[in-house]
Amino acid sequence: MKKEGKIGRKSFVARLVLGAAVSVLLLLGVAINCTTKQAGEDQVLRFGMFAGSYWDVPNGNCYKIIDDAIMRFELAHPGVKVEYVSGILKEDYSEWLSEQVLLGKEPDVFMIPAGELDMLASSRIIKNLNSLIERDKSFSKESYYQAAYRYGTIKQKQFALPYESVTTLMFVNKTLLQKEGIAMPGSGWNWDDFLSICRQVTKDTDHNGITDQFGYYGYSWQDAAYSNGLSLFSEDGTSSFFGDERMEAALKYVKELEEINQGYTVTSKDFDKGKVAFRPLAFSEYRTYKPYPWRIKKYSDFEWDCVKMPSGPAGGSRTELNTLLMGISSRTGRGDLAWEFMKTLCYEEDTQRELLEQSQGMPVIRKVTESPQLQSLLNNDTPGRSGSVDMNIIGQVMDEAVETPNFRLYPAAMVMADGEICRILKGEASMDSGLLKLQREINGLLKQ
Repeated sequence: MKKEGKIGRKSFVARLVLGAAVSVLLLLGVAINCTTKQAGEDQVLRFGMFAGSYWDVPNGNCYKIIDDAIMRFELAHPGVKVEYVSGILKEDYSEWLSEQVLLGKEPDVFMIPAGELDMLASSRIIKNLNSLIERDKSFSKESYYQAAYRYGTIKQKQFALPYESVTTLMFVNKTLLQKEGIAMPGSGWNWDDFLSICRQVTKDTDHNGITDQFGYYGYSWQDAAYSNGLSLFSEDGTSSFFGDERMEAALKYVKELEEINQGYTVTSKDFDKGKVAFRPLAFSEYRTYKPYPWRIKKYSDFEWDCVKMPSGPAGGSRTELNTLLMGISSRTGRGDLAWEFMKTLCYEEDTQRELLEQSQGMPVIRKVTESPQLQSLLNNDTPGRSGSVDMNIIGQVMDEAVETPNFRLYPAAMVMADGEICRILKGEASMDSGLLKLQREINGLLKQ
Protein backbone atom coordinates (compact mmCIF):
# COMPACT_ATOMS: atom_id res chain seq x y z
CA MET A 1 0.00 0.00 0.00
CA LYS A 2 1.37 3.40 -0.94
CA LYS A 3 0.57 6.79 0.53
CA GLU A 4 1.04 9.95 -1.46
CA GLY A 5 3.48 12.38 0.06
CA LYS A 6 5.28 15.62 -0.62
CA ILE A 7 8.58 16.88 0.64
CA GLY A 8 10.05 20.35 0.53
CA ARG A 9 13.60 21.71 0.36
CA LYS A 10 16.32 19.98 2.31
CA SER A 11 16.63 20.92 5.96
CA PHE A 12 20.34 20.98 6.73
CA VAL A 13 19.58 21.68 10.40
CA ALA A 14 17.58 18.48 10.66
CA ARG A 15 20.40 16.43 9.21
CA LEU A 16 23.02 18.04 11.43
CA VAL A 17 21.12 17.28 14.62
CA LEU A 18 19.94 13.85 13.48
CA GLY A 19 22.76 11.79 14.94
CA ALA A 20 22.88 13.55 18.28
CA ALA A 21 19.11 13.65 18.72
CA VAL A 22 18.58 10.00 17.93
CA SER A 23 21.44 8.91 20.18
CA VAL A 24 19.79 10.75 23.08
CA LEU A 25 16.42 9.20 22.34
CA LEU A 26 17.90 5.72 22.17
CA LEU A 27 19.91 6.17 25.34
CA LEU A 28 16.76 7.25 27.15
CA GLY A 29 15.12 4.07 26.01
CA VAL A 30 12.48 5.75 23.91
CA ALA A 31 10.85 3.25 21.56
CA ILE A 32 8.25 5.37 19.84
CA ASN A 33 7.90 2.96 16.93
CA CYS A 34 6.98 0.02 19.11
CA THR A 35 3.21 -0.56 18.99
CA THR A 36 0.92 -3.16 20.41
CA LYS A 37 -1.36 -5.06 18.05
CA GLN A 38 -5.02 -4.79 18.98
CA ALA A 39 -7.34 -7.74 18.49
CA GLY A 40 -8.50 -8.04 14.88
CA GLU A 41 -6.05 -5.44 13.59
CA ASP A 42 -3.53 -6.01 10.82
CA GLN A 43 0.10 -5.65 11.73
CA VAL A 44 1.57 -2.80 9.70
CA LEU A 45 5.14 -2.62 8.47
CA ARG A 46 6.31 0.76 7.18
CA PHE A 47 8.79 0.90 4.31
CA GLY A 48 10.89 3.93 3.35
CA MET A 49 11.79 4.54 -0.29
CA PHE A 50 12.33 7.32 -2.80
CA ALA A 51 10.84 7.72 -6.26
CA GLY A 52 12.87 7.36 -9.44
CA SER A 53 16.17 5.66 -10.11
CA TYR A 54 19.02 5.50 -7.63
CA TRP A 55 21.33 5.69 -10.65
CA ASP A 56 19.97 8.98 -12.07
CA VAL A 57 18.75 7.51 -15.35
CA PRO A 58 15.16 7.34 -16.71
CA ASN A 59 12.91 4.90 -14.86
CA GLY A 60 9.41 4.27 -16.17
CA ASN A 61 7.79 2.69 -13.08
CA CYS A 62 9.90 2.79 -9.93
CA TYR A 63 7.12 1.28 -7.78
CA LYS A 64 6.36 -1.92 -9.69
CA ILE A 65 9.16 -4.01 -8.19
CA ILE A 66 8.28 -2.86 -4.68
CA ASP A 67 4.51 -3.32 -5.15
CA ASP A 68 5.01 -6.83 -6.51
CA ALA A 69 7.31 -7.74 -3.62
CA ILE A 70 4.79 -6.36 -1.12
CA MET A 71 2.01 -8.41 -2.70
CA ARG A 72 4.05 -11.62 -2.41
CA PHE A 73 5.04 -10.79 1.17
CA GLU A 74 1.49 -10.04 2.28
CA LEU A 75 0.20 -13.25 0.69
CA ALA A 76 2.85 -15.21 2.60
CA HIS A 77 2.11 -13.33 5.85
CA PRO A 78 -1.67 -13.07 6.39
CA GLY A 79 -2.62 -10.24 8.71
CA VAL A 80 0.42 -8.13 7.77
CA LYS A 81 0.25 -4.99 5.63
CA VAL A 82 3.19 -3.03 4.22
CA GLU A 83 2.82 0.71 3.68
CA TYR A 84 5.07 3.33 2.13
CA VAL A 85 4.88 7.00 1.20
CA SER A 86 5.19 7.60 -2.53
CA GLY A 87 6.40 10.71 -4.31
CA ILE A 88 9.55 11.35 -2.28
CA LEU A 89 12.30 12.32 -4.69
CA LYS A 90 15.78 10.92 -4.26
CA GLU A 91 17.24 14.37 -3.57
CA ASP A 92 14.69 14.95 -0.79
CA TYR A 93 14.79 11.49 0.73
CA SER A 94 17.55 12.14 3.29
CA GLU A 95 15.63 15.07 4.73
CA TRP A 96 12.42 13.08 4.88
CA LEU A 97 14.14 10.19 6.64
CA SER A 98 15.84 12.56 9.07
CA GLU A 99 12.53 14.13 10.01
CA GLN A 100 10.92 10.72 10.51
CA VAL A 101 13.74 9.62 12.78
CA LEU A 102 13.55 12.79 14.86
CA LEU A 103 9.82 12.23 15.25
CA GLY A 104 10.41 8.61 16.22
CA LYS A 105 8.42 7.49 13.18
CA GLU A 106 11.10 6.12 10.90
CA PRO A 107 10.02 3.16 8.75
CA ASP A 108 10.65 -0.37 9.95
CA VAL A 109 12.64 -1.07 6.76
CA PHE A 110 14.11 1.66 4.59
CA MET A 111 16.50 2.49 1.78
CA ILE A 112 19.76 3.96 3.06
CA PRO A 113 20.88 7.22 1.44
CA ALA A 114 24.27 7.10 -0.26
CA GLY A 115 27.16 7.63 2.15
CA GLU A 116 25.04 7.59 5.30
CA LEU A 117 25.44 4.01 6.50
CA ASP A 118 28.21 4.92 8.93
CA MET A 119 26.20 7.74 10.50
CA LEU A 120 23.06 5.62 10.77
CA ALA A 121 25.02 2.77 12.35
CA SER A 122 27.08 4.89 14.76
CA SER A 123 23.92 6.75 15.86
CA ARG A 124 22.24 3.40 16.45
CA ILE A 125 19.39 4.26 14.11
CA ILE A 126 19.65 0.97 12.23
CA LYS A 127 19.78 -2.52 13.65
CA ASN A 128 22.89 -4.69 13.74
CA LEU A 129 21.76 -7.66 11.66
CA ASN A 130 24.35 -10.19 12.87
CA SER A 131 22.03 -12.04 15.26
CA LEU A 132 19.23 -12.21 12.69
CA ILE A 133 21.63 -13.56 10.07
CA GLU A 134 23.18 -16.12 12.40
CA ARG A 135 19.89 -17.70 13.42
CA ASP A 136 18.33 -17.69 9.93
CA LYS A 137 19.37 -20.99 8.37
CA SER A 138 17.63 -20.08 5.09
CA PHE A 139 19.97 -17.11 4.57
CA SER A 140 23.49 -17.32 3.14
CA LYS A 141 25.72 -14.30 2.57
CA GLU A 142 27.57 -16.39 -0.03
CA SER A 143 24.61 -15.91 -2.38
CA TYR A 144 25.67 -12.29 -2.84
CA TYR A 145 28.50 -10.76 -4.78
CA GLN A 146 30.83 -10.09 -1.91
CA ALA A 147 31.67 -6.46 -2.73
CA ALA A 148 27.95 -5.66 -2.65
CA TYR A 149 27.48 -7.52 0.64
CA ARG A 150 30.55 -5.93 2.25
CA TYR A 151 29.19 -2.47 1.50
CA GLY A 152 26.67 -3.02 4.32
CA THR A 153 29.40 -4.13 6.74
CA ILE A 154 31.16 -1.98 9.33
CA LYS A 155 33.83 -3.59 11.54
CA GLN A 156 32.50 -7.14 11.03
CA LYS A 157 28.95 -6.05 11.83
CA GLN A 158 26.31 -6.26 9.10
CA PHE A 159 24.02 -3.24 9.27
CA ALA A 160 22.37 -3.47 5.85
CA LEU A 161 21.71 -5.75 2.90
CA PRO A 162 22.36 -4.82 -0.72
CA TYR A 163 19.35 -4.38 -3.02
CA GLU A 164 20.99 -3.60 -6.37
CA SER A 165 24.42 -2.53 -7.59
CA VAL A 166 26.08 -0.74 -10.46
CA THR A 167 29.69 -1.07 -11.52
CA THR A 168 31.72 0.73 -14.16
CA LEU A 169 32.45 -0.61 -17.62
CA MET A 170 34.28 0.90 -20.57
CA PHE A 171 31.94 2.19 -23.28
CA VAL A 172 33.45 1.74 -26.72
CA ASN A 173 32.56 3.64 -29.91
CA LYS A 174 32.59 0.65 -32.26
CA THR A 175 31.97 2.81 -35.33
CA LEU A 176 35.07 4.90 -34.66
CA LEU A 177 37.28 1.85 -34.09
CA GLN A 178 36.00 0.18 -37.25
CA LYS A 179 36.70 3.34 -39.25
CA GLU A 180 40.29 3.26 -37.95
CA GLY A 181 40.68 -0.45 -38.63
CA ILE A 182 41.04 -1.30 -34.93
CA ALA A 183 39.48 -4.41 -33.39
CA MET A 184 37.27 -4.22 -30.31
CA PRO A 185 39.31 -4.78 -27.13
CA GLY A 186 39.13 -8.27 -25.66
CA SER A 187 38.48 -9.18 -22.04
CA GLY A 188 42.21 -9.37 -21.35
CA TRP A 189 43.20 -5.93 -22.63
CA ASN A 190 45.51 -3.80 -20.50
CA TRP A 191 46.92 -0.30 -19.97
CA ASP A 192 49.31 -0.64 -22.91
CA ASP A 193 46.47 -1.61 -25.25
CA PHE A 194 44.35 1.31 -24.07
CA LEU A 195 47.20 3.78 -24.47
CA SER A 196 48.10 2.46 -27.92
CA ILE A 197 44.53 2.76 -29.23
CA CYS A 198 44.15 6.26 -27.79
CA ARG A 199 47.31 7.34 -29.61
CA GLN A 200 46.12 5.82 -32.89
CA VAL A 201 42.70 7.45 -32.93
CA THR A 202 43.62 10.92 -31.63
CA LYS A 203 44.01 12.98 -34.78
CA ASP A 204 42.87 15.83 -37.00
CA THR A 205 40.38 14.04 -39.25
CA ASP A 206 39.44 16.99 -41.49
CA HIS A 207 43.01 18.26 -41.85
CA ASN A 208 42.31 21.82 -40.69
CA GLY A 209 45.09 21.83 -38.14
CA ILE A 210 42.82 21.13 -35.14
CA THR A 211 42.58 17.76 -33.42
CA ASP A 212 38.93 16.68 -33.57
CA GLN A 213 38.98 12.95 -32.70
CA PHE A 214 40.08 11.62 -29.34
CA GLY A 215 40.91 8.44 -27.49
CA TYR A 216 39.01 8.79 -24.23
CA TYR A 217 36.85 10.90 -21.97
CA GLY A 218 36.41 10.55 -18.23
CA TYR A 219 39.10 8.02 -17.36
CA SER A 220 40.15 9.08 -13.85
CA TRP A 221 43.03 8.54 -11.50
CA GLN A 222 40.65 6.42 -9.37
CA ASP A 223 40.02 4.13 -12.35
CA ALA A 224 43.76 3.72 -12.84
CA ALA A 225 44.42 3.11 -9.13
CA TYR A 226 41.74 0.43 -8.78
CA SER A 227 42.84 -1.34 -11.96
CA ASN A 228 46.41 -1.38 -10.66
CA GLY A 229 45.42 -3.44 -7.64
CA LEU A 230 45.32 -0.59 -5.11
CA SER A 231 42.78 -0.06 -2.34
CA LEU A 232 42.82 3.60 -1.33
CA PHE A 233 41.91 3.01 2.33
CA SER A 234 42.06 0.30 4.95
CA GLU A 235 38.81 -1.56 5.59
CA ASP A 236 38.18 0.26 8.87
CA GLY A 237 38.90 3.66 7.35
CA THR A 238 41.74 4.50 9.75
CA SER A 239 44.56 4.76 7.19
CA SER A 240 45.17 5.44 3.49
CA PHE A 241 47.62 4.16 0.87
CA PHE A 242 48.22 7.13 -1.41
CA GLY A 243 51.97 6.76 -0.98
CA ASP A 244 51.93 3.24 -2.44
CA GLU A 245 54.09 2.76 -5.55
CA ARG A 246 51.03 1.46 -7.39
CA MET A 247 49.42 4.87 -6.94
CA GLU A 248 52.48 6.58 -8.38
CA ALA A 249 52.39 4.22 -11.38
CA ALA A 250 48.66 4.95 -11.85
CA LEU A 251 49.23 8.72 -11.87
CA LYS A 252 52.12 8.44 -14.31
CA TYR A 253 49.84 6.45 -16.58
CA VAL A 254 47.01 9.00 -16.36
CA LYS A 255 49.48 11.77 -17.11
CA GLU A 256 50.68 9.88 -20.18
CA LEU A 257 47.10 9.54 -21.38
CA GLU A 258 46.44 13.25 -20.83
CA GLU A 259 49.48 14.24 -22.87
CA ILE A 260 47.97 12.57 -25.95
CA ASN A 261 45.25 15.28 -26.02
CA GLN A 262 47.88 18.04 -26.20
CA GLY A 263 46.08 20.31 -23.77
CA TYR A 264 42.57 19.90 -25.20
CA THR A 265 39.89 19.16 -22.60
CA VAL A 266 37.68 16.41 -23.99
CA THR A 267 34.01 16.73 -22.94
CA SER A 268 30.99 14.47 -22.69
CA LYS A 269 29.55 16.24 -25.73
CA ASP A 270 32.54 15.07 -27.76
CA PHE A 271 31.72 11.49 -26.81
CA ASP A 272 28.00 11.90 -27.47
CA LYS A 273 28.81 13.20 -30.96
CA GLY A 274 30.84 10.09 -31.74
CA LYS A 275 34.26 11.80 -31.65
CA VAL A 276 35.72 9.78 -28.76
CA ALA A 277 36.65 6.08 -28.69
CA PHE A 278 36.33 5.26 -24.98
CA ARG A 279 34.40 6.44 -21.93
CA PRO A 280 34.04 4.73 -18.53
CA LEU A 281 30.37 4.74 -17.55
CA ALA A 282 28.11 3.06 -15.06
CA PHE A 283 26.40 -0.13 -16.18
CA SER A 284 23.06 1.60 -15.50
CA GLU A 285 23.82 3.84 -18.47
CA TYR A 286 24.29 0.77 -20.64
CA ARG A 287 21.02 -0.77 -19.40
CA THR A 288 19.14 2.47 -20.06
CA TYR A 289 20.42 3.53 -23.45
CA LYS A 290 21.25 0.25 -25.20
CA PRO A 291 17.67 -0.83 -26.03
CA TYR A 292 15.15 0.95 -28.22
CA PRO A 293 13.60 3.54 -27.76
CA TRP A 294 16.08 5.21 -25.42
CA ARG A 295 18.97 4.70 -27.82
CA ILE A 296 17.41 7.03 -30.41
CA LYS A 297 17.57 9.79 -27.80
CA LYS A 298 21.27 9.34 -27.04
CA TYR A 299 24.34 7.90 -28.75
CA SER A 300 22.26 7.49 -31.93
CA ASP A 301 24.92 8.39 -34.48
CA PHE A 302 27.29 5.50 -33.82
CA GLU A 303 27.29 1.88 -32.72
CA TRP A 304 28.66 1.29 -29.27
CA ASP A 305 29.09 -1.40 -26.67
CA CYS A 306 30.97 -1.96 -23.44
CA VAL A 307 33.88 -4.09 -22.23
CA LYS A 308 35.83 -4.53 -19.03
CA MET A 309 38.15 -1.75 -17.95
CA PRO A 310 41.81 -2.18 -18.99
CA SER A 311 44.03 -3.95 -16.45
CA GLY A 312 47.02 -2.32 -14.82
CA PRO A 313 50.38 -4.11 -14.48
CA ALA A 314 49.88 -4.80 -10.76
CA GLY A 315 46.15 -5.47 -10.80
CA GLY A 316 43.18 -6.46 -12.90
CA SER A 317 40.00 -4.95 -14.30
CA ARG A 318 38.80 -3.84 -10.87
CA THR A 319 36.33 -0.99 -10.68
CA GLU A 320 34.30 0.64 -7.95
CA LEU A 321 30.93 -0.92 -7.12
CA ASN A 322 28.09 1.38 -6.04
CA THR A 323 25.28 -0.30 -4.13
CA LEU A 324 21.84 0.65 -2.86
CA LEU A 325 21.41 -0.69 0.67
CA MET A 326 18.42 -1.34 2.92
CA GLY A 327 18.35 -1.44 6.69
CA ILE A 328 16.01 -2.07 9.63
CA SER A 329 15.16 0.53 12.26
CA SER A 330 16.69 -0.30 15.62
CA ARG A 331 13.40 0.82 17.21
CA THR A 332 11.06 -1.36 15.19
CA GLY A 333 8.61 -3.36 17.22
CA ARG A 334 8.43 -6.01 14.52
CA GLY A 335 12.04 -7.04 14.04
CA ASP A 336 11.41 -10.56 12.72
CA LEU A 337 8.78 -9.40 10.23
CA ALA A 338 11.02 -6.54 9.14
CA TRP A 339 13.85 -9.02 8.50
CA GLU A 340 11.56 -11.25 6.44
CA PHE A 341 10.36 -8.29 4.38
CA MET A 342 13.90 -7.05 3.81
CA LYS A 343 14.84 -10.53 2.60
CA THR A 344 11.90 -10.39 0.19
CA LEU A 345 13.45 -7.28 -1.33
CA CYS A 346 17.15 -8.02 -1.06
CA TYR A 347 17.44 -11.81 -1.12
CA GLU A 348 14.40 -13.33 -2.79
CA GLU A 349 15.15 -14.37 -6.36
CA ASP A 350 11.75 -13.25 -7.68
CA THR A 351 12.45 -9.66 -6.65
CA GLN A 352 16.01 -9.76 -7.89
CA ARG A 353 14.85 -11.18 -11.24
CA GLU A 354 12.34 -8.37 -11.61
CA LEU A 355 15.19 -5.88 -11.22
CA LEU A 356 16.42 -7.20 -14.57
CA GLU A 357 13.30 -5.92 -16.29
CA GLN A 358 12.28 -2.85 -14.33
CA SER A 359 15.52 -1.32 -13.04
CA GLN A 360 18.84 -0.25 -14.52
CA GLY A 361 21.05 -1.71 -11.83
CA MET A 362 22.41 -5.23 -11.45
CA PRO A 363 20.90 -7.83 -9.12
CA VAL A 364 23.19 -8.52 -6.18
CA ILE A 365 22.37 -12.23 -6.03
CA ARG A 366 24.94 -14.09 -8.11
CA LYS A 367 22.56 -16.79 -9.33
CA VAL A 368 20.19 -14.18 -10.80
CA THR A 369 22.83 -11.95 -12.37
CA GLU A 370 24.52 -14.85 -14.14
CA SER A 371 21.26 -16.35 -15.39
CA PRO A 372 20.44 -16.79 -19.10
CA GLN A 373 17.51 -14.42 -18.55
CA LEU A 374 19.81 -11.43 -18.08
CA GLN A 375 21.85 -12.34 -21.14
CA SER A 376 18.60 -12.47 -23.14
CA LEU A 377 17.57 -9.04 -21.88
CA LEU A 378 20.92 -7.50 -22.75
CA ASN A 379 20.67 -8.93 -26.25
CA ASN A 380 17.19 -7.47 -26.74
CA ASP A 381 18.27 -4.86 -29.25
CA THR A 382 16.88 -3.40 -32.47
CA PRO A 383 17.53 -5.31 -35.71
CA GLY A 384 20.79 -4.58 -37.45
CA ARG A 385 22.65 -3.60 -34.28
CA SER A 386 25.25 -6.11 -33.19
CA GLY A 387 26.96 -6.49 -29.88
CA SER A 388 26.20 -8.05 -26.53
CA VAL A 389 27.77 -8.26 -23.12
CA ASP A 390 29.20 -11.62 -22.14
CA MET A 391 27.70 -12.46 -18.75
CA ASN A 392 30.91 -14.22 -17.80
CA ILE A 393 32.52 -10.78 -18.05
CA ILE A 394 29.79 -9.20 -15.95
CA GLY A 395 30.28 -11.89 -13.32
CA GLN A 396 34.03 -11.27 -13.28
CA VAL A 397 33.55 -7.50 -12.99
CA MET A 398 31.15 -7.94 -10.06
CA ASP A 399 33.47 -10.45 -8.40
CA GLU A 400 36.54 -8.24 -8.72
CA ALA A 401 34.80 -4.96 -7.89
CA VAL A 402 35.85 -2.74 -4.99
CA GLU A 403 33.05 -1.54 -2.75
CA THR A 404 32.83 2.21 -2.18
CA PRO A 405 34.15 2.95 1.34
CA ASN A 406 31.38 3.91 3.75
CA PHE A 407 33.27 5.32 6.74
CA ARG A 408 32.26 8.78 7.98
CA LEU A 409 35.26 10.76 6.76
CA TYR A 410 35.47 9.17 3.31
CA PRO A 411 33.88 12.11 1.43
CA ALA A 412 36.20 14.64 3.08
CA ALA A 413 39.24 12.43 2.47
CA MET A 414 38.40 12.09 -1.22
CA VAL A 415 37.92 15.83 -1.64
CA MET A 416 41.36 16.35 -0.15
CA ALA A 417 42.89 13.61 -2.29
CA ASP A 418 41.29 14.77 -5.53
CA GLY A 419 42.45 18.34 -5.05
CA GLU A 420 46.05 17.41 -4.36
CA ILE A 421 46.23 14.78 -7.10
CA CYS A 422 44.92 17.31 -9.63
CA ARG A 423 47.82 19.57 -8.59
CA ILE A 424 50.26 16.69 -9.04
CA LEU A 425 48.91 15.87 -12.50
CA LYS A 426 49.23 19.53 -13.50
CA GLY A 427 52.87 19.52 -12.41
CA GLU A 428 52.24 21.91 -9.52
CA ALA A 429 53.50 19.40 -6.93
CA SER A 430 56.07 16.61 -6.90
CA MET A 431 54.62 13.17 -7.53
CA ASP A 432 56.61 11.01 -5.12
CA SER A 433 56.93 13.44 -2.22
CA GLY A 434 53.48 14.88 -2.94
CA LEU A 435 51.80 11.50 -2.60
CA LEU A 436 53.59 10.75 0.67
CA LYS A 437 52.58 14.15 2.00
CA LEU A 438 49.00 13.54 0.91
CA GLN A 439 48.97 10.18 2.67
CA ARG A 440 50.20 11.76 5.92
CA GLU A 441 47.58 14.51 5.73
CA ILE A 442 44.74 12.12 5.00
CA ASN A 443 45.83 9.76 7.77
CA GLY A 444 45.77 12.76 10.11
CA LEU A 445 42.23 13.55 8.97
CA LEU A 446 41.13 9.94 9.52
CA LYS A 447 42.28 10.04 13.14
CA GLN A 448 39.84 12.82 13.95
